Amino acid sequence: MKLFLVRHCSAEGQEAAAPLTTAGQEQAQRLADFLQGKEIARIISSPFLRARQSVQPLADRLGLPIDADERLAERVLCGENHPDWRSMLQRTFDDLDLIFAGGESSRMAMNRALGVIGEVTASGSGNIVLATHGNLLSLLLKHYDERTGYSEWERLTNPDVYELSFSKAPVRPVRIWA
Repeated sequence: MKLFLVRHCSAEGQEAAAPLTTAGQEQAQRLADFLQGKEIARIISSPFLRARQSVQPLADRLGLPIDADERLAERVLCGENHPDWRSMLQRTFDDLDLIFAGGESSRMAMNRALGVIGEVTASGSGNIVLATHGNLLSLLLKHYDERTGYSEWERLTNPDVYELSFSKAPVRPVRIWA
């Protein structure tokens, strides 16, 4: 069983209803080309529009539904827009339990996404695509490789794809998007 962790394509904004840009729509087609031959049995996505639109071309080609799961939604860093959000985010990679007002800690966000992974790996239902967001993706990578931090988050691209293979231990994320 393999999981393909997908960061969404380029979007017009950060809000839940932000659609993909024109470039993001083209990226979604390339993403579908890239993942089409990976024997995907299921697609699960953040309910945010940009994540769903990123995997829609793949779902259409494979004739699969996209299952929305709130646990893959973007991580809430704090309850309001903050001009210093990048340094705040960096601190949350060093202290997984740090919580800003109105937000969730890295550990809380990581654990909700790991709940999805635990369920799908227990089901043994074949290769699965999980479409999510950069911060949550980087926290999942950190779970499997503690060396992952803020600088790795900064290097993520739109889109990005990491593979997790559960056929041997330990499970290590491998970036497969070029």
